[in-house]
Amino acid sequence: MSNRVVDMLRKDVHSSDSESPFEKIKRDLHAELVASLDLAVVQSMARPELEAQLRRTLTDMVTARALPVTRENQAEAIEDILDEVLGFGPLERLLRQTGITDILVNGANVVYVERNGVLELTNVKFRDDTHLMHVIDRIVGAVGRRIDESTPMVDARLPDGSRFNAVIPPASLDGPMVSIRRFGINPIRREDLVRLGAIPEPLMQMLEACVRAKLNILVSGGTGSGKTTLLNVLSGFIPATERIVTVEDAAELQLQQHHVVRLETRPPNLEGLGEITPRALVRNALRMRPDRIIVGEIRGDESIDMLQAMNTGHEGSISTIHANSPRHALSRLQAMVGLGLGNMPGPAIREMISDALHLVVQVQRHTDGRRRIVSLTEITGLQSGTLSTQEIFRFRQTTVDAAGHVQGFFESTGVRPTFAARLAEYGLELPEGSLQFIAPA
Repeated sequence: MSNRVVDMLRKDVHSSDSESPFEKIKRDLHAELVASLDLAVVQSMARPELEAQLRRTLTDMVTARALPVTRENQAEAIEDILDEVLGFGPLERLLRQTGITDILVNGANVVYVERNGVLELTNVKFRDDTHLMHVIDRIVGAVGRRIDESTPMVDARLPDGSRFNAVIPPASLDGPMVSIRRFGINPIRREDLVRLGAIPEPLMQMLEACVRAKLNILVSGGTGSGKTTLLNVLSGFIPATERIVTVEDAAELQLQQHHVVRLETRPPNLEGLGEITPRALVRNALRMRPDRIIVGEIRGDESIDMLQAMNTGHEGSISTIHANSPRHALSRLQAMVGLGLGNMPGPAIREMISDALHLVVQVQRHTDGRRRIVSLTEITGLQSGTLSTQEIFRFRQTTVDAAGHVQGFFESTGVRPTFAARLAEYGLELPEGSLQFIAPA
């Protein structure tokens, strides 16, 4: 067992002014449990063995006491103490629920979760801000990070791959804040997106053909719109014979191919040293003989090297960008390149983009929480110095019903994409009916 568990066991279970009798019972049991353990023995035990022993010890302690609580409350107390000792305290019960995609802690007493795209308030609470800070310290300490008044913001990754962010005072005015973006154990596949109504089958077939024909694709959307989920699905269409190099701020992609090289950025340490930027990783990826480069999200000057890679033989690359529309995505991309290459004129930047990118796929989370692909837009070149695009597919929202569900339909614009010739070069065809269809959402 790692030193981290030993450190957890040594944590003080402090009392709180607003502590209930049930909380006091749990605190006393926790303190008695820690006092009864030989930490040297604990350190040498595997996690399953340690959990089983702690559960037996706690059960014996509860049985020996004449506690004025029901059997259900006794069982709850045992689980809560185990979560506190071995896991992340009150967060553990939420992390065990597979239907939760986001956990948002707004201070010790307010915890929201997102299910099916809708936020809801939970009854999960921490004892106080100090208790919440202990949990934050455990998480960031496990990945070698630090959070305190001098560095009040931190990003980390939980053991299950979930993305963790914390902000504490003085940056946060109302106590410690935590945001956890969770990712499913079983990644969503193409058939799941079709079944859930996120995309019609003809469009999914078209996107599969585009990936196999090595078109460069940019997935655009807002926060929580499903960009990474779609990127995972699109990456699944890459043939297993190709070498893939991924670049991410926090490892979120769940590629199923065997020949994958995963690169991850790193922030600077307390001395301001050791930072690994996305741009440095993209540049290094070019030296690793990649067939495809996948950048989890374009946010800054790494966009320059990504576009240059697309223009110099690394076709079939895919990335995501935060934007509300395809036009906005291209404008943001141009701005990022311009900031990195201040001496490069706008027309030259637009020409670089038009030569590099083929498609922008726009995803959106609607007011009812459902995520859909709302546009497939092709970049056809430059016209009078302006990026020229044509929409091939779109989602039309018609109304919102009495239950708050968005109503609408998917439709093809009937425009024949210029990349049809590219598909033919790879022995692929546009899926039958993909240019003329209307499908219910």
